[in-house]
Amino acid sequence: MRALGWFWAIALLLAAAAGVVLQVLGPPLRPVAMSTETVPLQPPAPAKPAKPPLTAPPTAGLDAADAHASIIAPPDPTLLEPSAVYAGGVLPKLGPGGRASLHAYAAPFDVTAAAGRPRVALLLSGIGLSQIDSEEAIRATPGAVSLAVSPYAAHPERILADARAAGHEILLSLPLEPDRYPIDDPGNRALLTGNPPPVNAQRLEWALTRFAGYVGATGALNGLRGERFSGSADLMATLLQELAGRGLLYIDPRPSQPALPHATGRGVDVLIDEPAPVRAEIEANLAKLEQAARDHGSALGLVSQPRPVTLDRIAAWAAGLEQRGLVLTPVSAIAVAPPVQPAK
Repeated sequence: MRALGWFWAIALLLAAAAGVVLQVLGPPLRPVAMSTETVPLQPPAPAKPAKPPLTAPPTAGLDAADAHASIIAPPDPTLLEPSAVYAGGVLPKLGPGGRASLHAYAAPFDVTAAAGRPRVALLLSGIGLSQIDSEEAIRATPGAVSLAVSPYAAHPERILADARAAGHEILLSLPLEPDRYPIDDPGNRALLTGNPPPVNAQRLEWALTRFAGYVGATGALNGLRGERFSGSADLMATLLQELAGRGLLYIDPRPSQPALPHATGRGVDVLIDEPAPVRAEIEANLAKLEQAARDHGSALGLVSQPRPVTLDRIAAWAAGLEQRGLVLTPVSAIAVAPPVQPAK
């Protein structure tokens, strides 16, 4: 009897212990049914490339597609030489076989297609001082419109790249002393009639090193035209000889002036946005430009600044040129060789 008592006592103890274990561990887990439906994996979204800053250096903000899209050739190292005055600056020079910037960076022009039609060209200055206005000028005007870029532009690289891609050839604006100087101030790097020649030479070199890849230069600078400096035959002869020796053309922004010596180029025939940049004046001046082209075979108009009303009128005017029997050309396509100088 005693053995039977011990048996039941042990059994009761084991049952109690099992209850405690179940309380701690909880009930056994139920098997989970696995779904037979397959859920497709979503591929990760491709990372968007960062938009290059507008102030990026020439190659940093442009990918291979941008470079290949350019209609105008980018700066050619064989047409450049280092500046002896400005560290890191480069100057245009004549290349192998006399190759010149005025040809290398000229906008394409189909001479055959334009045969027999009067040619009109527009030079739009004031580019580079306002990023927004400059970008709008590049976007809104036809590629045949040539652009004059200010040497005072802080970061012109992206503007220049966009202009080349859109087909606009580029000229450098030179800060030359105007008639109303110092009331009209062309800036602290201006070439002045009262400067010693070495100072003007240094300031010209500064301007020429501001960027690269331009066909030539002009005295048109954001509404100024350098009349007083250009009126000095000796000063202009020195400047033009320097430009010609570097393979550059020169556009004289003063209307109705005699042809300048030494450098390939021409003068402006009509000021498009003067005396007032209003719609009626702009349209009247564009009509004058057309008539001058019909009378003389070609004509060049100067736009002083890229104002919205001017850009709008240029775009509308250019759209109907072909129907009116004229052709819009880049400035380089109507530039002429300098007059022959008499032998001394």
